[in-house]
Amino acid sequence: MKKMPLIIITGTPTSGKSTRALELRKYFIEICEKKVDIISEIQIITKSGYNKNILYADSKKEKAIRNDIRSSTQHLLNKNDILIIDGSNYIKGYRYELYCLSKSLKTPQCTIYCEVPTEHSWLLNEQKPDDDKYSREIFDSLITRYEPPDSKNRWDAPLFSVTLHDKLPLDDIYKSLYLVKPPKPNMSTEPVPLLSTNTLFQLNKITQEIIDEILEAEALGITSNIKLKRFNLFVERGASASQLSRLKQSFLSCSKMLQMNTEEIPFLFVKFLNQYL
Repeated sequence: MKKMPLIIITGTPTSGKSTRALELRKYFIEICEKKVDIISEIQIITKSGYNKNILYADSKKEKAIRNDIRSSTQHLLNKNDILIIDGSNYIKGYRYELYCLSKSLKTPQCTIYCEVPTEHSWLLNEQKPDDDKYSREIFDSLITRYEPPDSKNRWDAPLFSVTLHDKLPLDDIYKSLYLVKPPKPNMSTEPVPLLSTNTLFQLNKITQEIIDEILEAEALGITSNIKLKRFNLFVERGASASQLSRLKQSFLSCSKMLQMNTEEIPFLFVKFLNQYL
């Protein structure tokens, strides 16, 4: 099977993400003789015409940037090249979406976590030119919002954590992308669901229960920060029944080909809703 490796870089502000992306690019081009593309979150923000402090203060603008990154990822993934996503990628649900995309294309992937203490990141930020600094308010907000990767999560694994002073484990990263076992071929040309019949049933049932709770809350006049009592989760804002139904179908299409525990469904679906609503 031909590989289409995807590398997701994640980390808090000024934690060395772009530096690591360039190190990876140099290694895979010069040592491994691979073609490498980098999708840079900061470059996309700059092209959008927004200052990053203005953009990160506006959830709608930020979601638009994530949509651009997702679209570029889908467009650039191919059978021969390395694709590196250089950005904060701080939302678990968003990393899960990228995982769904890579797996739907049978793409090996790994995650690079630039792990730097907050105080050190702020000092590095202060050394930047004024027009390239994060404001204190936005910096603190991004730190608070950041959801660190966890190697126990399939969408974050294999996970390589590095500090500013660590060397990238380049050979191990290569092995995780190129020396993995290919998935077993399907018995027919039609995709075979990886989820059990019971889990598929639970997937449909639980997502519908979440939608029903959202609609019940809206009927009571609650349209934001909706608490799902059964699952102890919060949906940031409501939506119409038709919009929720469409999002449910998109989530089901993304999820049904993946191995998933029933316990993960509420968390992942709520993350998915908060991403798109």
